[in-house]
Amino acid sequence: MPIKVFIYDDNESRRDSLKALVELTPEILFTGAAADCSNLANDMKSYEPDVVLMDINMPNVDGMEGLRQIRQSFPHIKVLMQTVFDDSEKIFTSIRNGASGYILKKDSPQRILQAIQEVHEGGAVMNPGIAQKVLEFFQPKKTKTTLTERETQVLTLLAEGLSYKMIADKLALSFHTVNTHAKNIYEKLHVASLGEAIAYYYKNLQ
Repeated sequence: MPIKVFIYDDNESRRDSLKALVELTPEILFTGAAADCSNLANDMKSYEPDVVLMDINMPNVDGMEGLRQIRQSFPHIKVLMQTVFDDSEKIFTSIRNGASGYILKKDSPQRILQAIQEVHEGGAVMNPGIAQKVLEFFQPKKTKTTLTERETQVLTLLAEGLSYKMIADKLALSFHTVNTHAKNIYEKLHVASLGEAIAYYYKNLQ
């Protein structure tokens, strides 16, 4: 049985190109296309696709809303999002909303056909460039702080387990001065305890 594909794209020439590509592939059957997701429920019921090629940016009802409707009402249908590289925020939103895969519009015809087959078989498809963006997005971010050099020194020594008195001796400061630095650190980092301050240090300053 060929894989039945429906295409959503507001660019007519791209719709025609994708249709021609699919029709030249015996394993894949073109079932229909539309310029936006205004009639999505009827489209899905009428054409019963296995895979939807979904443009993210379309007028009226866009691909993000189309994806949401499919996941809610037609969860058996796989949705392969088509996007451009700079759509980071929408890519992450579509990941959370359950898209089956993500291809770039500039991907080769062979890659697009391969992606359709992979998502139909239950795989998760992601263009390598998009995958890198996703990894960068979910990696812990180094947060910029307004700590002074001395405050950073004090926080580092606190994280190493030194007491206020030991820090005062090590840095040739008074106990009162170290205490003041600690209070400033708490205020600037918006933390209420030594444990939170140390956790912040290991997450952001290591």
